[in-house]
Amino acid sequence: MSVDALHRLRDNITSVYMGNTAAVDRVLVCLLSRGHILIEDVPGVGKTVLASALARSIECSFTRIQCTPDLLPSDIIGVTVYDRGTGEFDFKPGPVFHNVIVVDEINRTTPRTQSALLEAMSEVAISVDGTRRELPQPFIVVATQNPYEFEGTYFLPENQLDRFLMRINLGYPAPDDEARIIEKQPARSTLVGLSPVMTSNEVLALQAAADAIRMDRSLVEYVIALASATREHEELHVGLSPRGALALSQAARATAVLRDRDYCVPEDIVSNVLPVCAHRIVAKTPLHAGDAVSARRIMQQVLETVPSPA
Repeated sequence: MSVDALHRLRDNITSVYMGNTAAVDRVLVCLLSRGHILIEDVPGVGKTVLASALARSIECSFTRIQCTPDLLPSDIIGVTVYDRGTGEFDFKPGPVFHNVIVVDEINRTTPRTQSALLEAMSEVAISVDGTRRELPQPFIVVATQNPYEFEGTYFLPENQLDRFLMRINLGYPAPDDEARIIEKQPARSTLVGLSPVMTSNEVLALQAAADAIRMDRSLVEYVIALASATREHEELHVGLSPRGALALSQAARATAVLRDRDYCVPEDIVSNVLPVCAHRIVAKTPLHAGDAVSARRIMQQVLETVPSPA
């Protein structure tokens, strides 16, 4: 069931998003890991199309939030209003109370609003007027941002980037894929008519299957060795935290499900090191807040230095 459902989901997404297929698998890994993903690239390469295709492919509630500088935290989580008819205060839920949330240009909104969203992502719940409210399951945030346009933006600090399981780039499509995009114009027509191919219960079942994936002790020690190497690296101010090591193991388990295995192999870890770990470390001389170039270079060095299990 799990393999067939994942194949249907992948095929449905790639029928609309005609770019980097590896990025589709990254999004699916985040979904199975109960994590969130930040897609960072130049405008026009399909970030929103990919995020929206995932949202429309699952039979559950979804919404899209376009971030702007005047967006308030209450616009995200909701607000309590006074009802004159009943004489009581009623809570009006915000868009965060959906299963799949597409957050476009997250760096366009203020740190206060970013924090409200990222807190909900971390806790899978919000607190309004002292009342804790659980968010629906499954719950995934697919956020996008442009890393090269700085005017009028608010970069996510490292401790907030840590709330995303992965940060990925899409890159430009291959010439054949770009020709298909031009011919079919998926963002204008195909995306609107995309139908769900997976239920929310199937997503929850796949997430449970990922939790049950076996990880040998040698692989656990490999994850710890990678984390320890970042903490001792001379170019890093902050290394990989225990939460980052846990995130890497979760992504490895989800990758095993995606590849139709009930156990992890070293490649499941290696393939996830850069997208899961690079945004969780802090270089001593970053180019700017949220810089990814030096962090990815250092993580690649660590990956090449620490031997993987046989």
